[in-house]
Amino acid sequence: MIFGVGTDICDLRRIAATFDRRGERFAEKVLGPQELRVFHARRERVEARGIRYLGTRFSAKEAFSKAIGLGLHLPMTWRACEILNLPSGQPHIVLHGELAAWFDAHRLQAHVSVTDETDYATSFVVVETQP
Repeated sequence: MIFGVGTDICDLRRIAATFDRRGERFAEKVLGPQELRVFHARRERVEARGIRYLGTRFSAKEAFSKAIGLGLHLPMTWRACEILNLPSGQPHIVLHGELAAWFDAHRLQAHVSVTDETDYATSFVVVETQP
């Protein structure tokens, strides 16, 4: 049964401008430890790839927070939710700490899709209850 649905669109130009103003602190606020490693590797190769990665993760976390009905209120925090990729490339959500405990207590499962183009990143999350 569907518990919630969330979607978000993010202007990558705004993400780039915020990163230019706030620097690494912005990425460290939004990204979890595993995401930060990927962000640095992508940004090292091509600056724009790093910004697109940051934008897709920002967008996916916004969509996830909407799907679970909490918004960005505890136990939902930016760093407690990571959007990682399976070896196949499929994105999936990894939760930590209190958010993971809350999610498990509600017996929920999440599905996420992310995409980006030149100026925008978009995400869609479906959260369902497990039988």
